[in-house]
Amino acid sequence: MAPEPRASVGVIGGGSWGTALAHLLATQGHEVVVWAFEEEVVRAVRDRHENPIYLAGIPLAPSLTATTDLAAAVTGRDVLLSVVPTPYLRPVLRSLQELLAARPGAVPGYLVSATKGIENDSLMLVSEILAGELPAIPPGHCAYLSGPSFAREVARGLPTAVTLASQSESTAKHLQAVFTAPWMRVYTSPDVVGVELGGAVKNVIAIATGACAGLGLGADTIAALITRGEAEVAALGTAMGAHPLTFLGLAGIGDLVLTCTGELSRNRTVGMRLGRGESLRTILKEMRMVAEGVRTTRSVYQLAKKLGVAMPICSEVYHVLYEGADLRGAVDRLMRRELKEEWEDLTGMGGPTWREP
Repeated sequence: MAPEPRASVGVIGGGSWGTALAHLLATQGHEVVVWAFEEEVVRAVRDRHENPIYLAGIPLAPSLTATTDLAAAVTGRDVLLSVVPTPYLRPVLRSLQELLAARPGAVPGYLVSATKGIENDSLMLVSEILAGELPAIPPGHCAYLSGPSFAREVARGLPTAVTLASQSESTAKHLQAVFTAPWMRVYTSPDVVGVELGGAVKNVIAIATGACAGLGLGADTIAALITRGEAEVAALGTAMGAHPLTFLGLAGIGDLVLTCTGELSRNRTVGMRLGRGESLRTILKEMRMVAEGVRTTRSVYQLAKKLGVAMPICSEVYHVLYEGADLRGAVDRLMRRELKEEWEDLTGMGGPTWREP
């Protein structure tokens, strides 16, 4: 097989994940420039090859550069990589659309989104937001990267496997080659909705597991939450047209286990601090990086009500975060729910059937 040609990549977002992916791409010989809002980040990446705010202590590829000028970051690129948190995504996309509309020859061949979230109020997935705000790039030229991946570990070159979803097989395979590295194994998937949902809803379950850890509950509790949490993700996903097998893969159970148990998980940390008695306001005020699960909880709660999907764990997280419900009371309510068959809640997936002797 012929080697993949080197690409020119513009990375939109200089947080931990954007920086880690930019570093990975640069080490593989791609020409990479990062757009970041913070001048401090841009200067450090450009001049000292580090990101002291979001990836302190990790040296970055010498060829990697950065800018606060969005036009300079995106013009003439083969691939754009968007890593902007969901709450801030629309304004950036609108600015990007204006730039591309004014310069038709500058429209990139592909756009990859590595953002994990569901927009509040509209309840839209990132793919839906992109379709509405960025018509310059057709949906078939877009892809969505998800799976169990901490930015710090990827930046350190630790073996990682992720999923890249797209409506187009050719797009997925081309970008698979671009993002593959000796320590990054990329699988492809046609299930855009499933991959996006898995990456978003797992953050809500991670808050729940972190809270239980903060309360001092045991490993039994955490295992039950992860397993039943995955059932909720699958129930919502199948109701939205996703394929059930997606939630057994890297973007499903893989990302869920990592986020619920890993020490680097921001959403798990939010839950742990809640479990230890801190207020949500204090926790969020002291966090520099975004914990997407807090906002996503509201979206998931509203989406589940809209679609009539039972998501008791996510609902209890919502009541704790947004209505001040007591954590131990939430655990008690989950344990006292009406008894069911294990597969009863998994909409559309079926399950074992009784065979009387």
